[in-house]
Amino acid sequence: MTFAPHMDEALAEARAAAARGEVPVGAVLVAPSGQIVARAGNRTRELSDPSAHAEMLVIRAACAAAGSERLPGHVLFVTLEPCAMCAAAIAAARIARLVFGAADPKSGGVLHGARVFSHAQAHHAPEVIDGIGAEAAAALLSGFFSARRG
Repeated sequence: MTFAPHMDEALAEARAAAARGEVPVGAVLVAPSGQIVARAGNRTRELSDPSAHAEMLVIRAACAAAGSERLPGHVLFVTLEPCAMCAAAIAAARIARLVFGAADPKSGGVLHGARVFSHAQAHHAPEVIDGIGAEAAAALLSGFFSARRG
């Protein structure tokens, strides 16, 4: 599987989220066939829903479309290291591989913080590939927060 084109799609979703005033995080979920089955950017403010992270939105959409709570063989591309909430949903959905861009030392739940997939309680740990599109994702986030600080 080629990572760059899918991460480019996730970055496009992150840019769209920023344009809506949301924290610029984007995600795409790819089926085993290689087809993108869901795409989203953060919508926490728009939906007044603290769980409306890009990852959660694509997992919900793909599960609804599949008629299943499990997404075996799927690959999730996200521009920022998932938080603990999203990492738990990734494990619950049995997503095969997680590919993310920028690390999140403050709120990440995969390589930082809770390290959800390392716990004995984790029912499933996907393959994790980090750093794909990291510079572009980090630049988008830092630009967004710099502009907000004014």
